[in-house]
Amino acid sequence: MKNISYLLALHSIDGLGPIRLKAIVEYFKDPKLAWEANGSEIRQLGIPQAAVDLLIETRKKLDPIEYAKSITDSGINWFTIYDDDYPKPLKDIYDPPVILYYRGELLSEDENAIAVVGTRKITGYGSTVTRQFTSGLARAGLTIVSGLAKGVDTIAHQVALDEGGRTIAILGGGLNRLFPPENLDLAKKIADGYGAVMSEFPPDYPALAGNFPARNRIISGLSKAVLVTEAASDSGSLITAKQALEQGREVFAVPGPITSYLSNGPIDLIKMGARAVTSADEILEELGVNRVQNAEFRVKSETNLSHDEKKVLDILENESLHIDEICRKLGLPASSISGYLLKMEIAGIVTSLGSGNYCKSAR
Repeated sequence: MKNISYLLALHSIDGLGPIRLKAIVEYFKDPKLAWEANGSEIRQLGIPQAAVDLLIETRKKLDPIEYAKSITDSGINWFTIYDDDYPKPLKDIYDPPVILYYRGELLSEDENAIAVVGTRKITGYGSTVTRQFTSGLARAGLTIVSGLAKGVDTIAHQVALDEGGRTIAILGGGLNRLFPPENLDLAKKIADGYGAVMSEFPPDYPALAGNFPARNRIISGLSKAVLVTEAASDSGSLITAKQALEQGREVFAVPGPITSYLSNGPIDLIKMGARAVTSADEILEELGVNRVQNAEFRVKSETNLSHDEKKVLDILENESLHIDEICRKLGLPASSISGYLLKMEIAGIVTSLGSGNYCKSAR
């Protein structure tokens, strides 16, 4: 499309969402003509008067050419829905973004993606299952998609990076207004050769609460399936899952303790037809993904354990334990146990739950 800088400028107008912006572009055929059109003509397309007034006011002070240059200078790239390299899975949903801004890069292999989402107020149980599932999915070569929020999202992105896999973070605000700010370093690492950080919102648009339902349709739209590991009944991750169902994607949910309200979300999804899963392998089998590489890695790692390391693994078979408890049960010094645990954690055999607690990783 020619005059792309004018499309970017139009996209900066609050109130011109994907459907309205696409209608304007299709009517005028050229974004520059749309940018320069009189207000009454734009209003005839069903555009609210407030958005028309804002457009007229904005074009008095915004130069589209300079605006596009400022985006490029900040290290941000973009796809438009009219580009051949626009993500194919996303183009098929009901209301795909007209523009996607991103840092990093998308590869063809990222079409084999799965979303991992859930609560921000994650528990020890939620942390464990999110780590275990994400690890297995990333090792099998799936790109992990999530929303860079606290809790499940953060763990999913970080585990994908730890496994040397790829991950895509979808924001609820502009790329220059990253939220939450404590994930800034994580976002930079993702964009630095491990995936992409993306948003449909203009670069300086704030992360408002109302943005996140729209953000969630992109998370599911980029993915073959959505996995919810832990969530309350009113969690935003359930919006992602429901949108996935509407988009014809698979939805998986991890059952949790019935005493926890954060198990209610997955239970609700299972009642709606989502598949209950207890391991990453069940998801991989459903999606037809080869699990051999992951299985061989795990078997080789466990075969190379020493006698004492195998004893540590055995007592973590059915429960999580603090390192002090492991030392007490095995009668071995903490210096030895911590070394064993570090080795097995790197190999993906055990998982650190934080604060000195460990459990056996899921197969």
